[in-house]
Amino acid sequence: MEVQNSFSSLVLGSFARPSWTSLFLVFTVLIIFTLQFSGNPIWPAPGRGEGTVFWDTGGPPSCAGFFRDVPVRKVVMSIEDFGGVGDGETSNTAAFWRAIRYMESFGQRGGSQLNVPRGRWLTGSFNLTSQQSTTSFSPLPTRLISDLKDWPIIQPLPSYGRGRERLGGRHISLIHGDALTNVVITGQNGTIDGQGKMWWELWWNRTLEHTRGHLLELMNSHNILISNLTFLNSPFWTLHPIYCSNVVIKDMTVLAPLNAPNTDGIDPDSSINVCIEDCYIESGDDLVAIKSGWDQYGITMGRPSSNIIIRRVSGTTPTCSGVGIGSEMSGGISNVIVEDLHVRDSAAGIRIKTDKGRGGYIANITACNITMERVKVPIRFSRGANDHPDEGWDPKAVPKVRGIFISNVFSLNSTKAPLLEGIKDAPFEGLCIKNVSILGLAPSVKWNCEYVSGATHAVFPSSCPQLQSNGSSSWCLYP
Repeated sequence: MEVQNSFSSLVLGSFARPSWTSLFLVFTVLIIFTLQFSGNPIWPAPGRGEGTVFWDTGGPPSCAGFFRDVPVRKVVMSIEDFGGVGDGETSNTAAFWRAIRYMESFGQRGGSQLNVPRGRWLTGSFNLTSQQSTTSFSPLPTRLISDLKDWPIIQPLPSYGRGRERLGGRHISLIHGDALTNVVITGQNGTIDGQGKMWWELWWNRTLEHTRGHLLELMNSHNILISNLTFLNSPFWTLHPIYCSNVVIKDMTVLAPLNAPNTDGIDPDSSINVCIEDCYIESGDDLVAIKSGWDQYGITMGRPSSNIIIRRVSGTTPTCSGVGIGSEMSGGISNVIVEDLHVRDSAAGIRIKTDKGRGGYIANITACNITMERVKVPIRFSRGANDHPDEGWDPKAVPKVRGIFISNVFSLNSTKAPLLEGIKDAPFEGLCIKNVSILGLAPSVKWNCEYVSGATHAVFPSSCPQLQSNGSSSWCLYP
């Protein structure tokens, strides 16, 4: 993996030792906190697509104020101070270990900053584990690794109960952190290349023994900014904040081959106050997927995802959706705003995915100002495919889906009308879909609806009978 930046730094509090994989860095000089946010949030009334949370930064509306400014680090050092050599050949793993172990001692005293100057830096991965730490760096590119022992197995997530793909534990991510505060991962379009082909081949060949790692996963962490980077070729889901709060992911490019399995772009999971804006994503799975745990494990943990804004995101995925909600949503998902989304050459635009056994809820979801080109199914609600972690799931645990507001959608050259499938024992209620134009459909193509209720206004082609306007639908026209 190669990183190509013009400015970069690493601001550290406390780090655990790096453990696996080879990395290249290409950095030049220092960049430190240049973003300042202020102001008070403005939330919309339920169901409205206007007046969304924003901070007045003098430009387009932004939710980046979820991230609060962090203090300037008083301890600033270079990796060269610890014996690092940026020639692209020398292993710097030991140098990074020395730097991290030394600088983590400042985690409770305001944190510290490790600069990585111009060069190509070969090193191991970062496992960030600390309290009150601050991390600010441009990314760490990787080479393909050949030995799975360099990717340690860690415990499964408690809201999943097992690895998402295989029983037992899961491989650690390229960049992993737990219990962090004030985390900044940024650069001027530096690149982190996860070299995921080895992992994809294990999946394709059915020889994968443990769930693949992410390119970046932060757990139980607060006040996070990830910005101005390119992430390439993740082994599995690319960015995965889980059990986190106040997360801003901004001005990111996330790329993977369109056939790379399960390479979701950004997956906020059981997290609150999350802002994703101004990102471009190409992947083999959902561009953005909101999650909150899997069946009985997610129900027991009860950690919802809420207060999430997705704004000005564009990209393509041939097999999945622009924005997916679920299917793992057992802790609940609510208060989500999606606006100014542009999806092309994809299987779906907006998709809600759930199943019997999930429990939980999906509520107060607003999606507006959506444009699509050559998207097969622009709007899709689906009820799962019997996907459960083990035999302990409860078939009586059905999800509650209510309050889905979709407006101002233009889809060109689609092949199917909206496909809205609720669950027999738990119909999806309170759907409001208006100002939707889906062009390019054959005259015989109709909406397909089952176990849903609500209203539509100004949609083409005409909606299904369950959603056609009636005298009690003014709540949708004038929410």
